[in-house]
Amino acid sequence: MSWYPAPLPDQTGRKFLVTGANAGLGFFTTARLVGAGAQVVMTGRSRERLQTAADVINARVAQGVRAGEAGGTATTLVIDQSSLESVAEGAAEAASLAGGVPFDGFVLNAGLVHTPARRELSVDGNELVLATNVLGHFALLARLLGRLGADGRVVSLGSLSTQLSTFRVDDLQLERGYDLWRAYAQSKIASQSIAFELDRRLRAAGSSVLSVVAHPGYSISGRTPFVPGVNEPSRGSRFADQLQGLWAQGKHRGAEPVLHALTARDVEGGQFWGPRFRTKGEPVLANATRVSRDAGIGARVWAVAEQATGVPFDVAAIAPR
Repeated sequence: MSWYPAPLPDQTGRKFLVTGANAGLGFFTTARLVGAGAQVVMTGRSRERLQTAADVINARVAQGVRAGEAGGTATTLVIDQSSLESVAEGAAEAASLAGGVPFDGFVLNAGLVHTPARRELSVDGNELVLATNVLGHFALLARLLGRLGADGRVVSLGSLSTQLSTFRVDDLQLERGYDLWRAYAQSKIASQSIAFELDRRLRAAGSSVLSVVAHPGYSISGRTPFVPGVNEPSRGSRFADQLQGLWAQGKHRGAEPVLHALTARDVEGGQFWGPRFRTKGEPVLANATRVSRDAGIGARVWAVAEQATGVPFDVAAIAPR
């Protein structure tokens, strides 16, 4: 593990938005960015959990600043990704918080991992996992893409689960049959598909903004540092997770491919980054599934997202150049 933490370029003066930032990958992504000098807007459903996470990050960064290190600031913004109304309100507030200064990147991390056993609907009538993991981010990005700087990046969270499931592009709402595994895996395939389609549309529009996918491998709480109010696995959970050490890593290390995709100079649009040893290790360029890279499927998933959200997303009209 001598590679960790991977070098992170100075982020002083840069601004990012990270969804689902109160715990897990989003928290550690935010903590590293703020520690490198960035201003980060953290989003999540719970105001209390967000504030706890932001307080932890800001306190640790303040200690580093006193020791002569660079340091940014974490601020919070409540957004429920499953609610299109909450997303619309959050996008407007995020734009206001930016104060006319372009964002340098968005990390689309929030999502349901522990999916419901039975099919549930969001407040807007969409299948809940699809709404949370895919449609909310689509609607958020449609409203905020124009707020990115010309060299901004959009990093979407991929998953190894995309390699373990088929994809019913004609049934993204899972009306023909639901199970909790398919709900999660299919949502991650759809997320990757939209991310790669976004990059194709950015390139066609002549934009210098990059859309990249990064996956964390197999990153689990029990191998993650204890952080009061943020990551507090039970002794039993930590013991069980430690037994998986040969193929698992902590979420602090799982955040590294995300950070690389967001900040490294060797990154290009449409790439897929993940751990060296597939489930763990330092960030390397990896191979995404063929279905998530298929341009025809990407266009169909994009159209479904526009219809389900009621939010038109004309990349050519709003993409920074």
